[in-house]
Amino acid sequence: MYRPPTDSIGSKGLLDVESTIRGLTQDFCTAFNTGNYDQVAALFASDGVLMLSHRESSQGSKGIERVLRQYGDSGYQNLRFETMRVDYSGDMAIEMGRYTVSLEMGKTTASDAGKFLRAWRRLGAWRIVGDSWSSSSPIVGQEIKDRGIGLGGDAKVA
Repeated sequence: MYRPPTDSIGSKGLLDVESTIRGLTQDFCTAFNTGNYDQVAALFASDGVLMLSHRESSQGSKGIERVLRQYGDSGYQNLRFETMRVDYSGDMAIEMGRYTVSLEMGKTTASDAGKFLRAWRRLGAWRIVGDSWSSSSPIVGQEIKDRGIGLGGDAKVA
């Protein structure tokens, strides 16, 4: 479930940076998969940037919310991030990992897989300042090309 983007204090003090980042990344997935694009956008700094494969960059909460809503409305679902590494120093952190996402097109489902790189800054709470997803393979499947969606990546038509 989505947690408000604030640093949590547990019985052992502040959560360590890596655990916090991993938790917020899972919040990102949950909010996207439940259609709460405003909650995803709230994870970004006011000047944060989202750079998706085969798309122009989106900046700021409203722009990021709009592009994520367009993705969801066009059939993207079941977004999953797997964090492979978190490096941090002071109020900055870099997260690296893999993602998968499905695209439902009527009775056909396509999938995409790739990697992501996300920059975080602690601005009171941890906020995303830059987020880039890169597909691992070229587009496959004429239905996807015809729709002009630009899934990119490991698009496999089922």
